[in-house]
Formats: sequence, C-alpha cells, structure tokens
Amino acid sequence: MTGNSISNPVVELLKSHRSVRAYEDRPVPEEICQAILEAAFAASSSCFMQVTSVIRVKDPVKREKLSVLAGHQKHVALAPEFWVFVADYHRNTKLAPDFDLGWSEQLLVGCTDTAIVAQNAFVAMESFGLGGLYVGGLRNGIAEVAELLELPEHTLPLFGFAFGWPAEDNEQKPRLPMPMKVFVDKYEEVKKEDLAAYDRTLGDYFAHRRSHPKQSSFTQEVSAIMKRERRPFVDAWLKKFGWLKG
Repeated sequence: MTGNSISNPVVELLKSHRSVRAYEDRPVPEEICQAILEAAFAASSSCFMQVTSVIRVKDPVKREKLSVLAGHQKHVALAPEFWVFVADYHRNTKLAPDFDLGWSEQLLVGCTDTAIVAQNAFVAMESFGLGGLYVGGLRNGIAEVAELLELPEHTLPLFGFAFGWPAEDNEQKPRLPMPMKVFVDKYEEVKKEDLAAYDRTLGDYFAHRRSHPKQSSFTQEVSAIMKRERRPFVDAWLKKFGWLKG
C-alpha cells in the first residue's frame, strides 16, 4: 500500500510492471501461452466486432527479419515468444464483403481494441512470472512486415510482443506524479516547475540504474522520440491497405 490507498494482488502486479528485454534460454510452456491468449481475447471489444488477430512468429528466419525491421532489436529474434498484434477488419469482410471500410473511426477502433487485447495479454503474461515488452518499432518497416506475415487488405500490424522468463531484474522507471495526469471535471495545465522536478527525478533514475546508465531526462527522451518516430510513410501504407479513404 501507498499512503491511504488500498491494494490487492492484481493491483500490486499492475503496479510492478517493467519492460524486460533479456530472457533465459528456456521455452514458455504451451499451456501458459494458451492461457495468455484466452485472457487476452476475453478483453472488451467495441460493439463486439472482435477486430484483433495475433500472429505467433516461430520461424527463426522471419524472427531475424522482423528484428532488423524493428530497428535491430535483438530481443525480437531471441525472446522465447514473439507475437504480432494485428488490427483486423479483413476477417469480418468474409461475412459481408460490402462493408463500408476506410473511415478514420474504424482505424481508431481497430487500434484501440487491439491495444486492449494486448494489455490483457501482458498482464496475464506477467501473472505467470514472465517478463516482456511491446515492440512498436515494427512500424518502421510496416510494408515489409505486412509482406513477411502475408497480411491481407484491412489488416494492420500495430506492434510486437516479446516475452519469456526474465534473465535480469530491471528497476522500474518512476512515472509522472498523479496530479500531473489525473484531473477533475476539466483539463489542467501542468506547471513548468513540476515538469522540471520530474525531469530531475527521471534523470536521477537514468544516471543510477544498474543496466545502461546514462545522462538524460524526460524532456530529452520525449524530444528525441517525437523527432524520430514520425514514420511519414505510414499514411500511404494505410491508404493502400484500405484503412483511410482518399
């Protein structure tokens, strides 16, 4: 517990989350994988359309290619399990080929529902003592990923999910304080001095963490990501795959 808050095992599990990139060289039992998938697909679904699919990538050649496409992230190739979460309207076109697709709302629903399914999977995975992380870097090569996984029109490979038995115990990054992100009745502007204080907190974490310490801050990290992760080619790909009209 913290302060006056109450807790239970599920809340404590959620609060203990951290990304894990290094894994022991042993497989995840199939029964655990199936339990994770069952928990994942028990998630809420907008209008019960169920527009999410998962591709478990087992082929080591494909794994290596995906690792390169994701920006040479070695855990994509080395993790015992690597799944790709796909927003998928294609399956439902088999029911009604004349669906009016290509609207922004459908893109939002596909992305939102798929993220919800994935988060269920992540929590279920961690409940077994496993560790992992999401790999959004797959979108760096979205066209190549779609081709490699033989994805049809009206599907979208949103991100990967690497996991296994943790080979190391990572520290947890300090999050933004609650008053900076939880408001009542209206949006509140965050004070610059509060952001500066968080910069110092995260900077201290980066400088003293056991693995890959560095001199940085929240401002520096976010600024670099906003400049790097633009992926201007995604719009054209979304139109080609039937997600955006025009």
